[in-house]
Amino acid sequence: MTDPFGTGSLRAAVLQAWGASPTRFREDANAEEDLRLGGYADAWFVELAQNAADAARAAGVPGRLRVALDGNELRVANTGAPLDAAGVAALASLRASAKRDDAGSVGRFGVGFAAVLAVSDAPRIVGSGGGVAFSAARTAEAVAALPGPAAELARRGEPPILRLVWPADEEPPAGFDTEVRLPLRPGTDGAALLAQARATAADLLLALPDVVEIAVDGEVVRREDGPGDGEVTVGGRRFRLVRATGTLTDADALGQATEQRGRRDWTVCWALPLTAEGALDPVRDDVLHAPTASGERLALPARLIATLPLEPDRRRVRPGPAADRVLAGAATAYLDLVRAVAPEQRVALVPEAGFPRSELDGRLRELLLDALRGADWLPTVTGAEVAPGRAEWLDLPGAADRLLALLAKADAGFDALLATDQAPPAALGVSQIGTAALVDRLLGVECPPAWWRTVYAALEPLAETVPGLLDELRALPVPLGDGRSAPGPATVLLPPQPPSAAVDAIAALALPGLHLADPAALHPLLTRLGAAEADPGGLLEHPALLDAVDRSLDDAEAGLDVTPLAEAVLQLVADRGEAPAGLAALALPDAEGRPARADELMLPDAALRPLLADDVPLDVLDADLAAKLPRSALTAVGVLDGFTVVAEDDLAGPDHDLDDEDRWWDGLEEPPARLVAVRDLDLVADDAWPAALAVLAADRDTRAAITGDAHGYTSWWLARHARLGGRRPGHWRLPSAEHLAAVYDPPPPLEVDEAVLAAIGVRADLTVADTRAAADLLARLGDPERHPHAALVAEAHAALAGAVAAGRVHPADLELPQQVRALDGSVTDVEVAMVLDAPWLAAVLGAGELVIGGDDPAALADLLDLPLASDVVAGEVESDGKAVRWADVAEVVVACHTLGPAVPDGELMLHDELWVRVSRPVTGRFSVPTWRDGSGRWHAADPVRALLGLLADDTLVE
Repeated sequence: MTDPFGTGSLRAAVLQAWGASPTRFREDANAEEDLRLGGYADAWFVELAQNAADAARAAGVPGRLRVALDGNELRVANTGAPLDAAGVAALASLRASAKRDDAGSVGRFGVGFAAVLAVSDAPRIVGSGGGVAFSAARTAEAVAALPGPAAELARRGEPPILRLVWPADEEPPAGFDTEVRLPLRPGTDGAALLAQARATAADLLLALPDVVEIAVDGEVVRREDGPGDGEVTVGGRRFRLVRATGTLTDADALGQATEQRGRRDWTVCWALPLTAEGALDPVRDDVLHAPTASGERLALPARLIATLPLEPDRRRVRPGPAADRVLAGAATAYLDLVRAVAPEQRVALVPEAGFPRSELDGRLRELLLDALRGADWLPTVTGAEVAPGRAEWLDLPGAADRLLALLAKADAGFDALLATDQAPPAALGVSQIGTAALVDRLLGVECPPAWWRTVYAALEPLAETVPGLLDELRALPVPLGDGRSAPGPATVLLPPQPPSAAVDAIAALALPGLHLADPAALHPLLTRLGAAEADPGGLLEHPALLDAVDRSLDDAEAGLDVTPLAEAVLQLVADRGEAPAGLAALALPDAEGRPARADELMLPDAALRPLLADDVPLDVLDADLAAKLPRSALTAVGVLDGFTVVAEDDLAGPDHDLDDEDRWWDGLEEPPARLVAVRDLDLVADDAWPAALAVLAADRDTRAAITGDAHGYTSWWLARHARLGGRRPGHWRLPSAEHLAAVYDPPPPLEVDEAVLAAIGVRADLTVADTRAAADLLARLGDPERHPHAALVAEAHAALAGAVAAGRVHPADLELPQQVRALDGSVTDVEVAMVLDAPWLAAVLGAGELVIGGDDPAALADLLDLPLASDVVAGEVESDGKAVRWADVAEVVVACHTLGPAVPDGELMLHDELWVRVSRPVTGRFSVPTWRDGSGRWHAADPVRALLGLLADDTLVE
């Protein structure tokens, strides 16, 4: 067997070293065991692929790998430079590398081949220039002759396999230059090894640019350029690649291991996954590839493949100047990667915030963010690119490209606005423009009205999806027809379509604060933001117009011409059919040409004009103006014609400028829920009330205000202030109330029906409403010229007593009469009169002294300041009687069954003739039909009269 690589001398040197120093044997065994069980465990395919990449580079050919099982032997073949003597020497050394001067080589220490020991204890490498073999069994056999190493081998069980190398007289398969043959250790699953290689193939093709194809058990994975520029496709998956290279300085290299100091060139590759359609498909959990997978976990959008210096186990980056230099190059290359993707996708490549996966991950994030913050790469709405520190982002979710493009055309102030509605990561430090800030900035923009309309159109759809957006847009500028702009659609009126002559007349006034939008800018969003159509109602209630009306009188008195304002306002009122209360201040000329408020003028032919008092502060409207303008418009703004009705709900208080309204309000038991009142009643002359009432009764609205609410203002006011024949309405009775004729008279002839008369207080009965009415009724009863019958007198006295009992009349407030109406119809002096509270006492008193009426004689006595008869009369029964049960008296039983009350319990004293001795107010002996003595016992010569007295007494007690 030939030995082209001099393996015999290599073995001899190693055996000599072991024989001279058993410790060296143990060190070699430990080092190999560490590699096999530590950093290189499960890395057999990666290490072999790296060697294949180095071989392809060295030969300048595309690298191809083939992995297959041949029985129990795993075989990995590759193209490229075959094994040479230096390579064999490196393989047989645990620390020296034959590739230390190869700038593009992947391996670092010549120790990577130790990874195959995890699957085989007898690996062979065969190539077109010769082959070598390693064997645990042959090494053990050679060590057996060395006492010290043999003892160590006996202790540990397996020798260092890769220190002793033998020649192998085999050839690689056709089409390949080298093949590694690995007889599998007992228990090793060859199918699992193939599956591992198959799963790793695509990553290796991405990491190793010198390898273009890997075939695993007949399944081929290739790397191909494209389909896009800067892209590759590996195993059907697309990647965008950005590569960078550089050279380490002398200072950088000092931190390298001795074997690596001569290798100054470094490379970086960023691989960004793409979908099949070419969209970004960032990775979020990966490891550093240097260039194959290490143990450094990363959470970056793209895979980093870089020639970073690693620790001997190839799991961690070795810190130092060299690593710093490569990482700085990686950050710069990453910026190139970001710029290489479509502008609208770039933000997706900003590293996500979060806890770093490793120390290297945290450092890379900082480097990448620093690079991104300091460079121009964010696309703006103008198409330019800016650095994050200069960029601005419109914080308006769903903002369409159309809106952003419009803003770009508007003003230089938007040239740094990002062309995306996606929020850039906070770590970039991009300034945010909220909706309020956008509106503020738009206030200074000068663009044609059509541009504003397109802005409104772009904003409107967002109002449906962004909560609170409409509120934030309340100050949005609106271009006006006069070339100005107004902040806030709520301050703007929209021209009506079709145009209105009245609106045009108002616009021609150029009133301060009255904003009419330019027709070319009209859009429905303005209405949603509070803009009102400039219809008659909206204009008439506009604060600017009301303010102009409010100061119109001052302006007119100052010599300004307010006629255009008056005519424009009145035309609007005519179009609308009604006017707000504020228009009553509109200045109009009177008959003498002097300006006056509209509500201080009356029409030349006003229905009220003949009814008004001479001192009423009302002038007549200029006749020419009255003839020129609609009558309805003039009366709507307050010019008087007939009586006006005020109607309002949700009342806050007596604040309606009605005469005596406060007193009416205070007299109510509770505040009214609604007010319907006739105004200007106080302007009527006292002698004009018959005609005024006829006018009020003839109009539906004023009639309803009088008759619709018994406690309403209008009926209340008329009852107190209207005059019929110079008297209040309560002075008179209704013509139909003839039963009151002896006390009250009908009013003078009126063209007013009784429903209206009753509502304003003309009497239909004897109800006593207040102290004034009580005094009037008492005066009438005490009038000797009147002759009411006893029943009417009794009814009148009952009404007076009821008013006192109800609290409507307080006796202390009355000026007491000197004469009262007695039972016999006569008028008697109060010095001799008394109130009959016990009917049986009338038998011993004169009818001309007695005052009767009502169920409460005490209240009547209090009102009239008269004594009760029971307090005046004193008398005793003198005749003898017989005690008889009420139920045994036939007349009593018949009377009770006739009248309804139950037959009384107990007894009465029945007399054939009942005599009573009276000692007060006169003395004498009287024959009476019935009497109740001081003990409360009833005496009677007439039992039915006694029954009536008993029933009256019980009623009074109740």
